Amino acid sequence: MVDIRQIPMGGKADDFLGVVDTVYRGDPAYIRPLDMLVKDQLNPRKNPFFQEGEGVMFCAYSGGSCVGRITAQIDRLHLSRYNDQTGFFGFIDTIDDEAVVRELLAGAEAWLRSKGIKRVRGPISLNSKEEFGCLVEGFEHPPYLMTPHHRPYQGGLIEKAGYVKAKDVFAWKYLVGEPNARVRRAQEEMKALPEISVRTASFKTLQEDINLLVDVYNDAWSENWSFVPATAAEGRQMASDFRLILLPEITCIVSIDGEPAGIAIALPNLMDLVRDLRGKLLPLGFAKLLWRLKVEGPKTARLFMLGIRKKWRHVRKYAPLSLLLYAEMNEGARRLGMKEGELGWTLEDNGPVNTAIRMMGGTQYKRYRIYEKMVVGA
Repeated sequence: MVDIRQIPMGGKADDFLGVVDTVYRGDPAYIRPLDMLVKDQLNPRKNPFFQEGEGVMFCAYSGGSCVGRITAQIDRLHLSRYNDQTGFFGFIDTIDDEAVVRELLAGAEAWLRSKGIKRVRGPISLNSKEEFGCLVEGFEHPPYLMTPHHRPYQGGLIEKAGYVKAKDVFAWKYLVGEPNARVRRAQEEMKALPEISVRTASFKTLQEDINLLVDVYNDAWSENWSFVPATAAEGRQMASDFRLILLPEITCIVSIDGEPAGIAIALPNLMDLVRDLRGKLLPLGFAKLLWRLKVEGPKTARLFMLGIRKKWRHVRKYAPLSLLLYAEMNEGARRLGMKEGELGWTLEDNGPVNTAIRMMGGTQYKRYRIYEKMVVGA
């Protein structure tokens, strides 16, 4: 028998957090994220998602032990944009047991139906700007910052509960090094244009730079599948979070005639720095993390966002802008002594972006899948 227990967001989450030790025991690729960060993500007082959304947590128990978890959530920004009566599940991590997954999803579906939801989509934790998808290829590789990791059986168990593929997204491995001739030429040509200026983000103007990131994101990504605009509150939270970990060398802001046209920001891969901390900062974890981040320096990073305003995207003269952003960030990473990074996620059917990443030398190495299911009607 599987016992499903509901927990309010921000409530006591010890089992919700700790079940990953059971699920991923023996998985050499798994890295437990910091409990503090997950708690904040699920806390309505700390995550600006909850200004526009609501949700609930569930844990599954069998034989007295916690064997799985899931969240169910509603994003009112999504509903107002798409009017599609779609809600979401996320944070799904379970043992290899069909009944556990079925009952967890049933609990999430019942809560979402009570809110008027007719379609359930996921895993999304908690919205499309956070962790996205169920890992279906690349299980041997450890997760990067803000990316999920799953056991190979997880996707199949979701499908057995009646879910079907909605969309796949890719993650790309990028080795820091010497860009190819085409990329170097594009970088030189763009920087030679008198109207083009390039700079990095700055701690002195960090909130203004994050506001710019939000503005470019909301313009450049607005036609993407599942897009929901970033809010001013999310921008303030990002500025607060980034102040602790941002490395300006792996950021790039490109302007045309003084108007910001494109922006790219990568973040040091904290997952690589907390690999041995088992989710805990105390008693010694914080000192270890600070040393690795500020003294040893991170060796890997994840591209958090890259976007070019739509008004410039199809101007032939500025077609190489994305290559310029990639090349500038590659140079910054080399100066920091970084070895590799992850670019992603990108939609499987976003041909232009995927082609540009391949041109930069990126290799697709992971695939994540979003599933969906009609829970009312057909």
